[in-house]
Amino acid sequence: MKLYIVPTPIGNLEDITLRAIRILKEVDVILAEDTRTSGNLLRHLGIEKRLYAHHMHNEHKTFEMIAERIANGDKIALITDAGTPAISDPGFLLVRECIARGIEVECLPGPTAFVPALVNSGLPNDSFCFEGFLPQKKGRQTKIKSLVNESRTMIFYESPHRLVKALEQFAEYFGSDRRASVSRELTKMFEENKRGTLAELADYFKLKTVKGEIVIVVEGVKIKKNKRDNREEIEEETE
Repeated sequence: MKLYIVPTPIGNLEDITLRAIRILKEVDVILAEDTRTSGNLLRHLGIEKRLYAHHMHNEHKTFEMIAERIANGDKIALITDAGTPAISDPGFLLVRECIARGIEVECLPGPTAFVPALVNSGLPNDSFCFEGFLPQKKGRQTKIKSLVNESRTMIFYESPHRLVKALEQFAEYFGSDRRASVSRELTKMFEENKRGTLAELADYFKLKTVKGEIVIVVEGVKIKKNKRDNREEIEEETE
């Protein structure tokens, strides 16, 4: 009695693990965000399984039924179009329901877009916050304003057609000289990791036609220590 959470490649099909392939072969049913996209992956892997749609538009209606099927003995795996389920993708509701019912949840390690983007950014990664997708309209500015004093490195997902808008809004509220990085087409042939200030990045992407998934990594605000604190530290070091 177990739900399997199986990450799938975010671009390069070689990034799926041997364990993920084995689990997908062993389960009775695979839940997929888009059955056409996942069908292509399974055909590439030589796996023939029943696929059922589990996406943002129906997960609120189906998660209880799926948990019931697992409780009754079905071996079910959840995948999404790319990356790890429940990270800005469907999955949270089903995981929570399974836990509430005492059903074991096994989440395999694997691809997720924000980790390589963070490491590639060159920005501090000892402490960071993942914000996922910003609201498209209502609440967007409020959310950005709430992060003005965030000292940790911030990570956002964004769509190609809102990339420049996001960079310009970040520049407005965080400061145009704040360092950032934009990663797109991660793990694919035309992967790009562009680094610079928010103003520089906005100007750069205004002149490009951008496709693919986007990850924006933004430097946190620098905390300034007062002169007294600095003097005390220097005095302690020289004693």
